[in-house]
This record gives sequence, structure tokens and C-alpha cells, in this order.
Amino acid sequence: MSHQPDNIFAGTQVVSLVEVRGTNNALVHPRGAVGVVTRTPSGDQNQFLIRFPDGFEASLTRDQLDVLKHFKDRLSGADATPGFELEQFIIYRCIVGSRAYGLDHDESDIDRRGIYLAPADLQWSLFGAPEQFEDNAAQSCYWELQKFLGMALKANPNILECLYSPMIEKATPLAEELLALRQQFLSQMIFQTFNGYAMSQFKKIEQDIRNHGDRVARSARLCKEGKNTWRGPGGQLRWKHAMHLLRLLLTGAATLRDARVPVRVEAHRERLLAVKRGEMPWAELDAWRKELHRDFEHALAETKLPERPDYEAANRFLIKARREMANGYGDR
Repeated sequence: MSHQPDNIFAGTQVVSLVEVRGTNNALVHPRGAVGVVTRTPSGDQNQFLIRFPDGFEASLTRDQLDVLKHFKDRLSGADATPGFELEQFIIYRCIVGSRAYGLDHDESDIDRRGIYLAPADLQWSLFGAPEQFEDNAAQSCYWELQKFLGMALKANPNILECLYSPMIEKATPLAEELLALRQQFLSQMIFQTFNGYAMSQFKKIEQDIRNHGDRVARSARLCKEGKNTWRGPGGQLRWKHAMHLLRLLLTGAATLRDARVPVRVEAHRERLLAVKRGEMPWAELDAWRKELHRDFEHALAETKLPERPDYEAANRFLIKARREMANGYGDR
């Protein structure tokens, strides 16, 4: 008999149909243990990452799980994980990726990112709240508010783009307050994260080209014909990656100048897509990259942004959000 559950998403409460074992095959949880899905399978993978009440995580296949129905009725005992449906605690959801950048086509994926505010009982428990839920099947990821704020303060490009996405699908009153504060997360640290990451990744691409120049050149020709793509170590799509590195440089420099993250880059659409398709010669691409690096340095010299973000404002907002949740959070 198959126990493959339907519609298992990140945040779904599930029951293990097998014993959960850890190091040296030691029994960690018996059959019937309840956990929550924190990551769904990606690509040809078939394993879900399950987080149990004691914080232990295990990868289980669909036939090793069953969806936990009527969660509150079936849980008992002091060790039970507080139940919740993820959707009711999501305070912010937006679309990111090519559709938000203005680089999409008819078949482009829809990538969603957002924030959830953990219920107080889960946050206060010994086990704590999962920092994020990744649903690869739905191409979505939701960070717990504290994790999101921490990454925003570190000028994480993905997080800042999430805050400034032009395609917002859900924003509760609390999320609207956060959006009103988003400029407080912008600082000169953007140069370190945006520019630093792009430089390190371009060095890896250059190394690939030095090591496999003939293969890369041939792959670029085939890419134009729709027959092949250049993939680096681990199967990573390098031309697409190079395009996003250039986009990162464009966005970072503009952020330092304008004190806002201009997520859409359609003004550079054709040129960026030419890079993605492998149609731009490496010499031209590299010249553009160096030009963007120089422009980024000039933007840093001219920026009016502070050296560091407003940690105090972020902390006040987090405390306010936690208090609202503890008081019932009726106006989500």
C-alpha cells in the first residue's frame, strides 16, 4: 500500500511511517513521529527535509511520510510541536527572478519569496521556529522574520531585492510597516555584498575559461543554435549565471546612487539576454564587467547612504512584531 501523500508543501505537518535514525544508525525517533516539512524536493530529487520537535532534521521520501490530518486533535504530550498552517503566518509574499527583473519570457518560472512570522508558542519553545521553509515544487521560499531582518541588515542581495520587488502578492499591515522602513536597511555594505560576490564569481568563470576554453567556445556556438549550454562544475548554467552577475553590478551601483533597489533592469534587457544565450563574446562581456566594476566604485565614492544600516530600527520593528504575535496578532 502506497502512503504517498498529495500536496505536501513547505510547512506541512507530517508523520514518519518509518523509524528515523541518525549517526551510526542510532534510533532518533520512532515510527509515527511528527515533524514539519522545511524543504521539498528539487529537480529529480525525491526526498523531503523534515524537522522534528527536538530540532533533529532528516530526509525522507514520499512513501515514508503521511500527511498529518487534524493536527491539533492528533498531537498529545509535552513534546508536541505547536501546529500551524504556514499560509496563515505569511505576512509578505512577492515575485522575484526574471519576471521581477523584466527579463522574462512566456515560459519563465514564477519564483516567490516572502516572510512568515512564527507563532509565539513555537518561537518561545525549546525547539524554536524554522528559519525558513523552502518549497521547491512551488518554487517558493519563506524566511522567518528574524532571519529575514538579519540577512537584510547584512545587505544580502536576494533579501533586498525581495523588499523592493515590484510584484507584491501579499502584504499585511505589519509587512507594510516593514516596507516603509526598507531604506533603513540600505548602506555602503551593498558594495561589499553585491560587488564582492560578483567579483569572486567572475574569477571562477575566468578560471573555467582558462581551463576549458575550447569547450566553452564550442558550447557558446551551440547555445546560439539552441543545442547546448555551457555548464560549470556541478552542472551550473554559466551563461545565465554570468548574466545575473552583470545584473547584480548594475543594480548595486544604482542602489548606492538612488538609495533604493531598482529591481527591474529592462533598460539592459537585450544585452543581458544576449549574455544569457551565450551570444556575447567573452572579451566584450568581460569589458562590460570591468566597466560596471569601475562604475560601482564611483557610486560608492558618491553615495549618500550610511556606512551601516539602522540596526536599532530593525530591532524595534522585530520587538513590535513579536509583541503583536504574543497578543494574538488579530490584525494580520
